[in-house]
Amino acid sequence: MLRINNLMEKEMTRKEFLATLGFGAATIMGFSTLLQLLGKKNPFHQTSSFGYGGGAYGGEKRKA
Repeated sequence: MLRINNLMEKEMTRKEFLATLGFGAATIMGFSTLLQLLGKKNPFHQTSSFGYGGGAYGGEKRKA
């Protein structure tokens, strides 16, 4: 809470303000993405029945 008060009272130019705001937004989005990745079972292995690999010519044989 003390850091927020210090930040609100600090004098800064418009450029510094926008840079600070952009850094904060990027941090929040990055943290959110990291939490989503950690919440998945295996975030780097995705299986799909559509697209490449989903049909007989993509490496997977269909049962008749």
